[in-house]
Amino acid sequence: MLHVDLDQFIAAVEVLRRPELVGLPVVVGGRGDPTERSVVATASYEAREYGVRSGMPMRTALKRCPDAVFLPSDAPAYDAASAEVMDALRSFDVPVQVLGWDEAFMGVETDDPESYAAEVRGRVLERTRLHCSVGIGDNKLRAKIATEFGKPRGSYRLTEENWFAVMGDRPTDALWGIGRKTATKLAGLGIHTVHQLAATDAQLLADRLGPTMGPWYRRLGRGADTSTVDATPYVPRGHGRETTFQTDLTDWSDVAAAARTLTGAVLEDIRKEGRPAVRVGLKVRYVPFETRTRSLTLPGATMDRAELEAAALELLDRLDHSRKVRLLGVRLEMAPPEGGYPD
Repeated sequence: MLHVDLDQFIAAVEVLRRPELVGLPVVVGGRGDPTERSVVATASYEAREYGVRSGMPMRTALKRCPDAVFLPSDAPAYDAASAEVMDALRSFDVPVQVLGWDEAFMGVETDDPESYAAEVRGRVLERTRLHCSVGIGDNKLRAKIATEFGKPRGSYRLTEENWFAVMGDRPTDALWGIGRKTATKLAGLGIHTVHQLAATDAQLLADRLGPTMGPWYRRLGRGADTSTVDATPYVPRGHGRETTFQTDLTDWSDVAAAARTLTGAVLEDIRKEGRPAVRVGLKVRYVPFETRTRSLTLPGATMDRAELEAAALELLDRLDHSRKVRLLGVRLEMAPPEGGYPD
């Protein structure tokens, strides 16, 4: 199977809209003002050479690359570009499992996957003017990881035969599904590399990391994955929005006003889905960077703004009002669609 990942997708879409930016360091995030509180959504390869990375504060990006072109995020433009890419992939008449704006699995069976991958890259480029990289694997996990070795604008094959030769000496967080926190826990057990993880006794991992997750991490270390490419369209369970305040809020009446505004915006999002809210969630980030979340289940499914605002304010009352607020978020979980969610 194949894993397709667009190269510097958001930055590439912006450069297509502004050809004069070709070859320049481009950073996209927030409202495009690097002096404001916001994070980098993506950076072009030219900006990455200066150490700019996704998720980095825009102010840090400005320090590392003061000559970069900073642009605001434009989700509708990325939605449209992503739809074109996925249409190009589906034109191959194979199952396509969309993972996000810029990546998808393709359920491909062929004796010449490299040629097939080259055809995929060519068709995506022809139809969208966007470049992509393709990972080839004998399962989804290996295909996903292989993509990184093919970047940019190339492909790479990772299978059971070369798994340990390629991945064995790499750190555990090189695996899809293991982040820094889990890697730290594994390091506490003396497990630092993929090969060490694969060789660790499954019972030990179950005892230390849980009966489900422990053995699963060992499977990741071996590159094992039995999941199939699922072309079932994604059905969201909820929608949320959040805002980072440019000046910390100290007056909680202002926080309450922001909560009402965010609730109204998310309500419009779920109205487009046609499913009412059944649960409200609230996220608050205090100064300097401590996050708290609260949620409650509604007595009944509703799209009534007053009810949803009241629930958000009730959650707000459960928080510490003596602290300054840096960020606020509201999420509305929706009633399941008719027939329930896909398995």
